[in-house]
Formats: sequence, structure tokens, C-alpha cells
Amino acid sequence: MSQHRPQVKSPCVNVCLLDDNDVCVGCYRTGKEISQWGSMNKVSQQAVMKKVREREAKSQFVSHH
Repeated sequence: MSQHRPQVKSPCVNVCLLDDNDVCVGCYRTGKEISQWGSMNKVSQQAVMKKVREREAKSQFVSHH
């Protein structure tokens, strides 16, 4: 079974600044998630994206993209 998208598109928006909780204010990933993104499989990346959406929803800087 072939997969046409082996990886999930990175949520990076080129605003790389970690807050006091080690979460990027641009993409809502932790420093660890950012550093491991390229070596994660699709399932792991999708799990990170779920956390990203949850963090973004709780943020005072909710973007509308």
C-alpha cells in the first residue's frame, strides 16, 4: 500500500521563539517536537499536530489560518 504523503506538512510559520513553557509561539510545538519532527513517522507527526491544535486553541494568540 503506497502513501502519497509520507509525512505531515510542518506547522512552522518561520516565527521561531520558545516561550517559558518551551512552546514555540509560531507553531505551538515544543522544542523537543521541533527537533524531532524530521525523524518522526506520520502517526507521530499527526499526534503532535493534535497537541498543536489544542495548544493553539488555549493560546491568547489564536491565528485564523
